[in-house]
Amino acid sequence: MSFRCSGMVAGFLCVTMIAAAAAADRPHIILVMADDQGWGDMAYNGHPLLQTPNFDKAAQNGLRFDRFYAAAPVCSPTRASVMTGRHPNRMGVFKWGYPMRPQETTLPEALKTAGYATAHFGKWHLGSVRKGSPAHPGRNGFDEWLSAPNFFDNDAILSRRGQAVKTQGESSMVTVDAALQWIRKTLEGDQPLLAVVWFGSPHGPHRASAADRALYADQKKPLREFYGEVSGMDRAFGKLRDALEPLGIRENTLLWYCSDNGALPRVGSTGGHRGNKGKVYEGGLLVPSILEWPRRLPNPRTTSVRCNTSDLYPTLLEVAGVRVTNHPPLDGVSLVSLIDGASLQRPAGMGFWDYPAKGISTPSEKWMAELLAAQQAGRELPPHVSSQRAAELPADPYPDDVFPGHSAWIAGDWKLHRIAGKQGAVKWEMYNLATDRMETKNVYGAGGQREQRMRGQLESWLKSVVHSLNGRDYAGP
Repeated sequence: MSFRCSGMVAGFLCVTMIAAAAAADRPHIILVMADDQGWGDMAYNGHPLLQTPNFDKAAQNGLRFDRFYAAAPVCSPTRASVMTGRHPNRMGVFKWGYPMRPQETTLPEALKTAGYATAHFGKWHLGSVRKGSPAHPGRNGFDEWLSAPNFFDNDAILSRRGQAVKTQGESSMVTVDAALQWIRKTLEGDQPLLAVVWFGSPHGPHRASAADRALYADQKKPLREFYGEVSGMDRAFGKLRDALEPLGIRENTLLWYCSDNGALPRVGSTGGHRGNKGKVYEGGLLVPSILEWPRRLPNPRTTSVRCNTSDLYPTLLEVAGVRVTNHPPLDGVSLVSLIDGASLQRPAGMGFWDYPAKGISTPSEKWMAELLAAQQAGRELPPHVSSQRAAELPADPYPDDVFPGHSAWIAGDWKLHRIAGKQGAVKWEMYNLATDRMETKNVYGAGGQREQRMRGQLESWLKSVVHSLNGRDYAGP
């Protein structure tokens, strides 16, 4: 084994590389994420109108997750969970637009210790993408980045390592083309690679390309544009997926796709689950997810094991042969046994907590146009205030016995909701998801050991999250 200790966080984490995972054996890793695609917004999940042939092909050939959850019902928090393996409230990413604390050890930072080249393309939404930002992708472990502070549409202005760049073309295809250009260049060396490809679609306002919009000419305009954006993502994903074979890396590339939260109201589909984006009910959390890795997953499978976006981090560290010791609490678990066809038993349940904080406005189109104009005039703009203060811990610690907002705990097929009202009164709901996917038959109050056990697990987890939020994880071992 080899060891490397890092001062990236105050806790001085020690990263252990397992010698058996030689560079030649480590897989290339490509993570693709949609912005606001619901569980039902896939043809393979039964959507009657959407055309998603490339996603369908991946689902037919890889590991299809039928019960995969976003760690949060909105975008930025879920993205933080992918980067850290931790619930986003632990680092104060309550809602959209909150920056990720630089004290966190991110996925690219950990993988770089195993020799990975790292790059981010597309929507970032975890901090300012200006040069001086302590929260841009480069400060979080990415060697290369072409990123937007939020969702972006066609012909977008993006930030290449802090330099504003005007692009031309459909937004998802622009993102994939940039990723493929970097992948081809990186493959000239002998490093394994991590490419994070985060689409800006199908976030509203929906502006599909003419070709994608034409697929749904018989639909009303809102659906025509939304469906077209989903098909635009499908075309771009197909181009990325199809490029792996001629590049000679398909067999040992782990390609993982998911969305950042549940379905949009009005245009999106939850696939028959309660709620939508912004809600802790199933429709706001369940998302499509597909994993392909031909060398390790030669036979297609479907799993109904409940997994979530926090699981990416520990899974990918294990397959890369990286261990981080003295790590602060993780909420994700490694899915390697599930990938290999064995059963998976989570040591605990899965926690969710939608904290009642307002989102932070991040108008990507406006901000990037301002940055481009300033740089063309020879000026740089400072990062936005929220990002400048990303490392600050709460001046007044959050109480660890009051948990406002809507939280939930899933253990097996059971889901317990804790809903705290504005005046502090708490309402409890409990559902058997195996028989009540719409979460309509509240069985809380019947008593029994399961109810009390899950309530205790949820409250213990919430207290742990608050301790992280207050900075306890950064105090050292």
